[in-house]
Amino acid sequence: MKKTRLREYARLIVRCGVNVQKDQEVMIYADLDQPEFVKMVVEEAYKAKAKKVVVEWNYQPLQKLHVRYQSVKTLGTVEPWQEARQEHFCQVLPARIHLESSDPDGLKGINMEKVTKARQMSYPILKPYRDRRENRDQWCIAAVPGEAWAKKVFPGMRTSLAVEKLWEAILDTARVTDDPVKAWEEHNADLARRCDYLNSLNIRSLHYTAENGTDLTVGMMDEGCWRGGRDTSLQGIAFNANIPTEECFISPKKGMAEGIVYSTKPLSYRGQLIENFFIRFENGKAVEANAEAGEELLNAMISMDEGAAYLGECALVPQKSPICESGILFYNTLFDENAACHLALGMGYADTIQDYQDKTLEQCREMGLNDSMIHEDFMIGCDSMNIDATCADGKVVPIFRNGNWAF
Repeated sequence: MKKTRLREYARLIVRCGVNVQKDQEVMIYADLDQPEFVKMVVEEAYKAKAKKVVVEWNYQPLQKLHVRYQSVKTLGTVEPWQEARQEHFCQVLPARIHLESSDPDGLKGINMEKVTKARQMSYPILKPYRDRRENRDQWCIAAVPGEAWAKKVFPGMRTSLAVEKLWEAILDTARVTDDPVKAWEEHNADLARRCDYLNSLNIRSLHYTAENGTDLTVGMMDEGCWRGGRDTSLQGIAFNANIPTEECFISPKKGMAEGIVYSTKPLSYRGQLIENFFIRFENGKAVEANAEAGEELLNAMISMDEGAAYLGECALVPQKSPICESGILFYNTLFDENAACHLALGMGYADTIQDYQDKTLEQCREMGLNDSMIHEDFMIGCDSMNIDATCADGKVVPIFRNGNWAF
């Protein structure tokens, strides 16, 4: 892959992704797969006048060793220095860049019961810090190829060629063109226009149907607001949280989901795959879940806490989108969620409530915003999906027909 194009991608992540501000600290979270590209991102952050850039490396085999040999108590303990670090993040609000490249099967065989108990121990301590940063900082999730991931996406291909092919797919779907900044300005404007139309409808519920058996109705908050593309933090800084992104999304009202929904793509959850599954909802709660592969993992995810069984997001993505039209199954939620309509179990987004900046998180949750330690997207879109909106005036408006926008 040409270094000039990789440099453009690094600049896009820094300038349009997190939009690093002068004298701002930057945190980069990355696996060990592409150190040269991480170096490019660090340099671009400094060129954007970042005060300090810190890289935190991750390595899946070490994660497996920690879980294998540490006790649940040790895994779940939040040390004083870790709390001090969280407090520092609340004070300085660093821009956070997450570069995904991990193996979709890299944590297969890990003791999930142990992981779950440890997370349940640490979450109550970490949650207040997360809530304090909610909507105040900038963050961006992007991707780079890892060898194991590339081989999963392009099986049977020589490793070096698979990595090159995955680089091409990532850069193409991320709109790294001759002028990526302009391409993203146009794309953000298109998503904003679609959200404006959806908001004008004053939608009270969405009804999803598809030939695979999906028949689900999801209710919306009266104060709900559709979002997509560029975000703006409470500090007034514009940023793009996902590169790529194709979705218009909203957080539904907790307790208002009835019916059954079938997945259309595998879900990579904590380094393992859940495949060919359905979830049935009653009174908003997931009461039944079945999967051909990873069923135990699916049910563990849904039972992480009280809010994990409720929906936190409804996202609309047409089949006529660059990622879907590429024909590539990425086995990575960042890409696969932007190839199909999807739902998310767990935490909802406060910024999908009108005038959220004038409300506390507690007030948003009283309105029906779900809260949870997880937010896990799963893909439900297909070329037979129809979605109808029931509006506040009782009118039913087609939103999707045969997997694409109906407007």
